[in-house]
Amino acid sequence: MTPTGRFFCLCGTSQLKKTIESACGLIAALALFAIMALTFFDVGGRKLLSNSITGSLELTELLMVAVIFAGLPLVSLKGEHIVFDSLDNVWGAVVRKLVKLLVNLLCAAAMLGLAWLMWKTGNDFAGSGETTAQLKIPKYPFIYGMSVLCALTGLVHLAHAVTPPADHDEAEGGAL
Repeated sequence: MTPTGRFFCLCGTSQLKKTIESACGLIAALALFAIMALTFFDVGGRKLLSNSITGSLELTELLMVAVIFAGLPLVSLKGEHIVFDSLDNVWGAVVRKLVKLLVNLLCAAAMLGLAWLMWKTGNDFAGSGETTAQLKIPKYPFIYGMSVLCALTGLVHLAHAVTPPADHDEAEGGAL
């Protein structure tokens, strides 16, 4: 069995879901906490000591990358994307399943394509030594991380295309 085939088989298991949720959740939580702490100390230093933290904007931008891209697999895994379901009552069950299949395949293709482009960009940045302007932090590790998380999100959508997640309740997500 190929590694991709193993992923599809494992994606239905609770252990793989827990691993993805734990890893991505930890990355997002730590990055968000770091943003909060950085902002607190930066504002405190600016107001109390008249001196802000050097490079705080750059650090916040890099940490936001971690929060956003670590959240992508989580949202996809749980099927919590924004959904336009106005036509669900008009379409039959077969059409709804076909639409979900096509949407998951389209999302998988987009995320895997984006992952490939980001990996290429990471290679370019690593080769050229691209860094942030003020703190001179190399950019390529963040771009590689974005690529890996996009690829993981694409694989989650492929797995959902093969074995779709259970439908959410109508009232879930704030629907009236």
